[in-house]
Amino acid sequence: MKKCFLLFCIAGFLASCSKPAQIRVKITNPSDFDRISEMVEIPTADISAKLPLSDGETYIVKNSAAEAVPAQTTFDGKLIFQSGLKAHGTAVYSIVKGEPLEFKPQVYGRFIKERYDDFAWENDRVAFRIYGHALVPIDGPSNGIDAWYKKTPKLVIDEWYKKDLAGEQSYHEDHGEGLDDYKVGRSLGAGAMAPFVKDTLWLNENFVSQEVLENGPLRLTFRLIYNDITVDGQTFSESRTFSLDAGSQLTKVVQEYGTGSEIPVAAGIALREGGNVNVFSADNNYLLYQEDSPNAGAVFMGVLIPSGIDRTVENRYTVINPITKKPETHAHNLAVTKYEPGKPMVYYTGFGWSQYGFSDLMSFDIYMTRFAESLKTPLAVSF
Repeated sequence: MKKCFLLFCIAGFLASCSKPAQIRVKITNPSDFDRISEMVEIPTADISAKLPLSDGETYIVKNSAAEAVPAQTTFDGKLIFQSGLKAHGTAVYSIVKGEPLEFKPQVYGRFIKERYDDFAWENDRVAFRIYGHALVPIDGPSNGIDAWYKKTPKLVIDEWYKKDLAGEQSYHEDHGEGLDDYKVGRSLGAGAMAPFVKDTLWLNENFVSQEVLENGPLRLTFRLIYNDITVDGQTFSESRTFSLDAGSQLTKVVQEYGTGSEIPVAAGIALREGGNVNVFSADNNYLLYQEDSPNAGAVFMGVLIPSGIDRTVENRYTVINPITKKPETHAHNLAVTKYEPGKPMVYYTGFGWSQYGFSDLMSFDIYMTRFAESLKTPLAVSF
């Protein structure tokens, strides 16, 4: 009996040793440029097969000095952390399991109920907002993307809104951290997408519901639902899912329509009177536009569609604002592509600012080129 018990204990001990206490992963940068802040993404299913979690545990990532680095398990089942890799560099990290650690958030977003249902989001580089349905009776419909120029890694959304709503200071003025100097109106603003059927933009109204899927510390993801849109006699659903990573100038957008047929769509950048500088990279499928403001200086807007841009169009139209009853003329630089039924459109939109990291349009052009190349050639991950 004692012998059987001993054999049982040995078997149990060997079984407990069959799973490693940690997993070592090697990350390689195949590019000839640095990819310091880019996210490493590892499916948690690949990790859990080797290192299963118990209740209350999470995955912790450690660098070569055995220091825990900021990491996040995403809503769609990935473990992410920033690579920190120089050109052609490699690094080895360890993944262990343990109790969740707290890291300083580098991304943030929330539904701003107190400001007519805005949704605002930011990271350590850029900030954006988009308008909710409560604003329609005040300003009329406006479902484009607004850009907030930041020159601080600090997360500022809550403070800017609080002070503006209290009448202490306006976020339309620069008080040392940046400002909202961008104008949207009845346009796509800073890179929204809309159907472009018969060479006409079919703009929906403001979003009607929102859901935060994850909120940092390294990635923010949220989904917006819109009322059904009618395009050339066809009515279908629309939603947008936004995702912003720490260190990135660009927000990822997953645009979905409930259409049963292929339709042309366009992501666009609003053009201003007097026009500035436009760039189209056919190889890397992005558009750039430099906008100069007396209050903010030079801002470099960009839209990137990895699946390809079929053509670019300068589009202009005039609408009557239903609230003010005044005409508004809007113009866009559009990147036109095709939306296929059941296949969400993934693209990226964002900007660089001459007061925060980008000296001129060429420097942002280099950033966009490298971003596009990074999508084509991901960081290599090996266990």
